[in-house]
Amino acid sequence: MQVTNGVLMDNNEYTDFGYERVRPGEKRRRVTDLFDNVASRYDLMNDLMSMGIHRLWKNFAVQISDIKKDDQVLDIAGGTGDMAKRLSKKLTDDGSITICDISHEMISTGRNNLIDEGIINRINYVQGDVENLPFADNSFDFICIAFGLRNVTDKVKALSSMYNKLKYGKELMILEFSRVVLKPLEKVYDAYSKYCIPAMGKYIAEDEASYRYLIESIHMHPDQETLKNMLLEAGFSRISYLNLSGGIVAIHKAYKI
Repeated sequence: MQVTNGVLMDNNEYTDFGYERVRPGEKRRRVTDLFDNVASRYDLMNDLMSMGIHRLWKNFAVQISDIKKDDQVLDIAGGTGDMAKRLSKKLTDDGSITICDISHEMISTGRNNLIDEGIINRINYVQGDVENLPFADNSFDFICIAFGLRNVTDKVKALSSMYNKLKYGKELMILEFSRVVLKPLEKVYDAYSKYCIPAMGKYIAEDEASYRYLIESIHMHPDQETLKNMLLEAGFSRISYLNLSGGIVAIHKAYKI
């Protein structure tokens, strides 16, 4: 139980926003506001925070995916179009990518980025919540969510929604920060994320609070085995994961059978 404004509340009515406990509706609002605020600097900060390694993680994820050239792809939390740019290289004119993001500013930034890259065909943009994806069931041949799941309010509901929208026999891929499995790396990574990244947020993006939340959200995200079990409970089969950079990031692959 938790006391809020003098009222005793059931903890089941709360969810994590970083290290805070907040109402689900408040988390959705705050996550949307956060990404609306950081949209214009999001890609730059990703480059700085990861020293460019996020590009290698994304490239590798797309490389090992089961995307076919005529697939209908759903890129959840696709925001600035960084994954869509890579995914589009595996598709022909018969394929398409739908970018779905809860943040209008992220979608707008992504559309501008892709237009600048000359990627204007076969891309659809939809503002929506992954917990209630606004598409018909069994609509997509491939679904991915890259660095977005940890910001979702109800991850169980989100995974179930993804399962419903995926066609039978097709793949879901999750690229997300996870738990470091190399002990010598753990202390270095924790110190870097705790002190350096919020400082970058403060002095470069002029938004220390948002980047402190993003680090806290990584620490609160389920580890590799927990997420694997959550996928199993959502109905997925043939679930596997691969650690990258010592477990800083993990790729989970799962199929709807």
